[in-house]
Amino acid sequence: MTQFAPLKNDLLLRAARGEKVQRPPIWIMRQAGRYLPEYHEAKGTRDFFECCRDPEVASTITIQPVDRYEGLIDAAIIFSDILVIPQAMGMTVEMVDKKGPHFPEPLSSPTDGQYEKVIAKEVDVKAELDYVYKAITLTRTKLNGRVPLIGFCGAPWTLLCYMVEGGGSKMFIQSKTWVYRYPKESQVLLQKIAEICVEYLALQVAAGAQLVQVFDSWAGELSPASFKGFSLPYLRHISANLPRRLKEMGLEPVPMTVFAKGAWYALDDLCESGYNVVGLDWLHDPAEAFKIANGRVTIQGNADPGVLYGGREAITQAVETMADGFKKGKQGWIANLGHGVTPFVKPDDLKFYFEEIHRLTAD
Repeated sequence: MTQFAPLKNDLLLRAARGEKVQRPPIWIMRQAGRYLPEYHEAKGTRDFFECCRDPEVASTITIQPVDRYEGLIDAAIIFSDILVIPQAMGMTVEMVDKKGPHFPEPLSSPTDGQYEKVIAKEVDVKAELDYVYKAITLTRTKLNGRVPLIGFCGAPWTLLCYMVEGGGSKMFIQSKTWVYRYPKESQVLLQKIAEICVEYLALQVAAGAQLVQVFDSWAGELSPASFKGFSLPYLRHISANLPRRLKEMGLEPVPMTVFAKGAWYALDDLCESGYNVVGLDWLHDPAEAFKIANGRVTIQGNADPGVLYGGREAITQAVETMADGFKKGKQGWIANLGHGVTPFVKPDDLKFYFEEIHRLTAD
């Protein structure tokens, strides 16, 4: 196993475990990406998935915001994508410019032949996603202990949505057709994805990830009852089985975060779902969410990324709302956005957001 430099900044890990900290740690979802001019330089003429599959490029992109915002952010998150799991399961995924991910052959029904093929395939998670582990090890080495490195995966429900819709969706017609018309087949697929997620995350930790996050980006498309049937059990499968798998591999457990975007109604359930950290989108009122969590988990979030378009006064106001609601973050809060940073955000406005969190949570 690779020997890494000692960690100089463990603020994120301590906060994720619920310990008292001198200030809330800060990182943001999609912090490595297209809003940064240096990202486009590193990407060059490669397409998105080519960048993900090239450990040198992926590690360079991962570290760019750590360099740019030196001393302001407390973690790096590996540059990758949630859709590498469907790719490992044998599905073709392309990243189409100005449109996003596209599956040329989505799963149309349980009898279309492709569903059976995907379910029957024995996925060699170690071999299929080796490039991710290489990128993690290389990035962790290059970071040299400056900040911890976060690994991640997509949640089973969100990955099912992409696999049956063929890409992003506004109506989620195919996803709803699957869970309501083919509930048993949906649950078989969800369980298979959940098992792959456990192995994938465990191998990320073995490669050097120090905290992991599960992204359920489409959780808010489910009703409360459907969330309990088609999302929550599989999120719980991951949180229950990842520590066991790490133990089998001779590895220590790492803090685990769940981010179920749009599932505001499920906050209480998520606080009892076995994760150390629950990420919040911007639909939550910070003070109310902090009250519901009641110290059971660390809360992460949650300013609307759109506030970064609104100028400095709006950014200050959003940070004040968070800092006050999360009790200034000396325990139980990781400062983030309520979703990933969006395109065309000016890097200096994001810098101001970070600086305001530091200023408004200082002793």
